[in-house]
Amino acid sequence: MAKSSSPLDLRRAINAVSDVIQNRPQPIREFDQIYMKAGDMVLQTSLIAQRFAGRKLLFMGDGDSISLCLAYLVKREVLQEGPEKILVLDFDERMVNAVERFADREGISNLIQSRLYNCIDKLPEELLGQFNAFYTNPPWGAHNDGESVKVFMERCMEASSVDAVGAIVIADDPGVAWSQKVLSETQQFALAGGFYVQEMQTNLHEYHLDDAPDLRSCNLFLRSLPDRTLVAKSYDLHDSRLEHFYGRSQNLRVRYVRETNRVDYGKAFKDTYSLELPEKS
Repeated sequence: MAKSSSPLDLRRAINAVSDVIQNRPQPIREFDQIYMKAGDMVLQTSLIAQRFAGRKLLFMGDGDSISLCLAYLVKREVLQEGPEKILVLDFDERMVNAVERFADREGISNLIQSRLYNCIDKLPEELLGQFNAFYTNPPWGAHNDGESVKVFMERCMEASSVDAVGAIVIADDPGVAWSQKVLSETQQFALAGGFYVQEMQTNLHEYHLDDAPDLRSCNLFLRSLPDRTLVAKSYDLHDSRLEHFYGRSQNLRVRYVRETNRVDYGKAFKDTYSLELPEKS
């Protein structure tokens, strides 16, 4: 059980999360990389730290960088508790390297590590059943009845040990029909995989989403059933599950996003500006 903690120092928390945001790569919209707003990142980090305190936590993708926020805020003693270990799996090498560089610089490599992985591939055998907590904010499955969400969930559940808990962050708007369909599909899929919905926190997070700025997401907290059978073997995905993965006609075709240049994300990109010198008199 999580121990009680003192009230969150919002100024210190926001400043620490700001450090993480400066380290975060720019989102690639084609892959549904849409970032959570900073205030919600602070609150989400505090919430997840308490709920998953002392656990081995797997992140299946993490464009928002909640994983780094957890490790960093614990190191800075902004948070008094948090996960024991964190592993981030992501198919975007920019994300993976950003985690590693930030962790090395801030001395938190003992708490958080990252690894290149695409959910189309079977989960590495050494990760099966090794985590008692997971977190994923997957593509929301607007055009494939939540199949994108199920794929990320499936990999998380394969990595889950006994007495496991999880958090799934997905769209939640009663006025958006597909989001309610996906929520229903997600809960049914969880139950079929030996997990039940322990709690749902609705309409919680806002995003930098230009075409749907009012669309929010929820936290869907899961817990494993006592008689759940651990997954003994993982398999590659069938092509049919990759259709409309990131949106209508946007199938999952890319295996990895590779980092071509090391970028300092806290500074302006050189190709976004030019310099005009004063004319000589």
